[in-house]
Amino acid sequence: MKEDILHNLATINDRIKSACEKSGRNTGEVKLLLATKTVSAERIKIALDHGQTLIAENKVQELKEKYEALKDIPHENHFIGHLQTNKVKDILKYNVTCVQSLDRLDLAEKLHQRLSAENRTMEVLIQVNTSNEESKFGIDPADAIEFTRKVSTFPTLKIKGLMTIGLFSAETEKVRKCFKILKNLQQEIIRENIPNVEMTELSMGMSGDLETAIEEGATIVRVGTAVFGARIYPDSYYWDEGKNNIEKP
Repeated sequence: MKEDILHNLATINDRIKSACEKSGRNTGEVKLLLATKTVSAERIKIALDHGQTLIAENKVQELKEKYEALKDIPHENHFIGHLQTNKVKDILKYNVTCVQSLDRLDLAEKLHQRLSAENRTMEVLIQVNTSNEESKFGIDPADAIEFTRKVSTFPTLKIKGLMTIGLFSAETEKVRKCFKILKNLQQEIIRENIPNVEMTELSMGMSGDLETAIEEGATIVRVGTAVFGARIYPDSYYWDEGKNNIEKP
């Protein structure tokens, strides 16, 4: 197991390096985020013990289950799934440093309330539904600038950029279109010069399309299967956070 994970990590890092070189980008501009949904703490530890520092969960329950086993290993934990407002207290309890899936004003309000009560701040990314699929959460691209403006009024929320889950398709150019939409939105928001808003991060691209994402400006690529091995279901199952696949209260 260890050898497989380390081999896979080396392969992914080589892919990231090659994509950066092809795009004329510095490798240091792109962070590898390990998507650890359904991955045991034992397997995650292998990656953390060998230089990886950024992981993320889709489900609060898994965050809870793995917390004790991982808490003493230096790393940063993001949340990348659909977050229900009644789970906000858990996000803070288990030391999530960034919610990449902020897509509703009521969630922003709840996060702000809890953070204010604890005298804390948190980084967030605005999730945008660039593929226009009903099954996916995220702000409509047409509403993203105004939504960002509204979230920027909460001083506890530090907006660092945007996140999207691209189209699940073998047709590269269809997937690329999603990433281009996110990059264009980033540039539009930067031009708006909204207080309390940074647009330094673009979280987009996964195991199958990270090269395309990097070509279009990704600063965070989210990889699970290509590091930890195939799961029972395909990536589309785990990332389809739609109405039929949300976490129970």
